[in-house]
Amino acid sequence: MITVNNLQYTYPKNQTPTLKGISFAIEPGEIFGFLGPSGSGKSTTQKILYKLLDGYKGQVQIQGKDLLSWGKDFYQRIGVSFELPNHYLKLTALENLQFFANFYERKPTDFHELLDKVGLKEDADKSVADFSKGMKMRLNFIRSFLHDPDILFLDEPTSGLDPVNGKIIKDIILDLKAQGKTIFITTHSMYDADALCDRIALIIDGEIKALDRPATLKLQHGKRKVRVEAQNNGAAYEYALDTLGQNEDFLAILRENNIRTIHSEEATLEDVFIKLTGQSLV
Repeated sequence: MITVNNLQYTYPKNQTPTLKGISFAIEPGEIFGFLGPSGSGKSTTQKILYKLLDGYKGQVQIQGKDLLSWGKDFYQRIGVSFELPNHYLKLTALENLQFFANFYERKPTDFHELLDKVGLKEDADKSVADFSKGMKMRLNFIRSFLHDPDILFLDEPTSGLDPVNGKIIKDIILDLKAQGKTIFITTHSMYDADALCDRIALIIDGEIKALDRPATLKLQHGKRKVRVEAQNNGAAYEYALDTLGQNEDFLAILRENNIRTIHSEEATLEDVFIKLTGQSLV
């Protein structure tokens, strides 16, 4: 669905390139994530892919067609949710959706149903100027797919949302995937990347440091150990996973029903990121 080869980009006033020759491909119906700190090149990549930035080097293909060859019909096929909400503040939520829907050939049959998906149905006739940041983010999100696009670009889709509304957004993203949408997410949230993405690319300073399934990356960079906390004294013990069935100390704890907690020691995505890049996700 999306193929990027040796993508390079330098902002006009900068000496150092923001993107340093990155390559990746996104399959149809896949949720693909860019995981990295602010300033790593995540949003710049997306802006190039939805034609907000030009002057790049390298090759980009969308649906088998060179990005430079696409005309205005390109925007009928994609939806974009920007990191910062952008609405007409004097219009209501409903009026904003109706206005933006007029740009597209395919229009929703029920705007109130869209608003209801993100808990804004009761605020349909409220001026967006009176919305909180979280409400604006939710309105921004549903605006990105009101025209039923094939591809979605979501930039930090849960930014500024509380856990409840963040889960609502993530559930909708998974539902859109189930409908066959191809989704490219940028985030610095390891939890979002882990919960949503089929594959992720770890990007820092304009370079991709690793690209794979989240589970694969965590297994590759985690410990082959299990950590057990004993019930009687609270002491913690580590045992090798590969010989667990033959470890007499571990088996003795099991026989004595003396376990308070037991966890395998796989890495988190943040652990993987720090290990590979030497930097945090903040």
